[in-house]
Amino acid sequence: MELIRLKSKLKVAERGHKLLKEKRDGLMKEFMGIIREARDLRNKVEERMAEGFRAFVFAAADMRFEVTEEALAVPSRKTRLEVDTKNVMSVQVPQFNYSEEGNPVCYALATTSSGLDTSLNIFAESLAEIVRLAQIEHSARLMAVEIEKTRRRVNALEYVFVPEMRRNIKYISNKLDEQERSALVGLMVMKENMSS
Repeated sequence: MELIRLKSKLKVAERGHKLLKEKRDGLMKEFMGIIREARDLRNKVEERMAEGFRAFVFAAADMRFEVTEEALAVPSRKTRLEVDTKNVMSVQVPQFNYSEEGNPVCYALATTSSGLDTSLNIFAESLAEIVRLAQIEHSARLMAVEIEKTRRRVNALEYVFVPEMRRNIKYISNKLDEQERSALVGLMVMKENMSS
């Protein structure tokens, strides 16, 4: 009975091992795509933000500190961020829905530098990309954790669980064969004794 149970368990473990390997490979493929996308988007965001900061520094140098502070004191742009999740190969990754209303420029144009307008517009455009970058990088982190878990399970099945079951099956089979041979020898001895 134990031999039959172990053989059935071994079959299930081997099938599970195959499925987990396929899942790991699929996760790795998805993960690499996300990493490439994150790298490209990060480079784009960093370039745009550097451009925005450069414009802001030049604008702030052209204006008095009080004028700059007054211009930025009351923001008129409203942003909204809704979070949802999406299932990607059993990993719940975030989906951010970002929306914005209003104009980033909310001050008198006569008293401020045009560089301030440029920098605020760049920052406003970059905010949506920053939210997308956060979504992608968090998804990559979650997928990395899931890949690690799946890798550990695959290794446990491949190097510990399946070999242990095979050893147990072999041991039980050898014991049963030995008992069968012993019983056969016993029968042969009894037959020999009865015929003589």
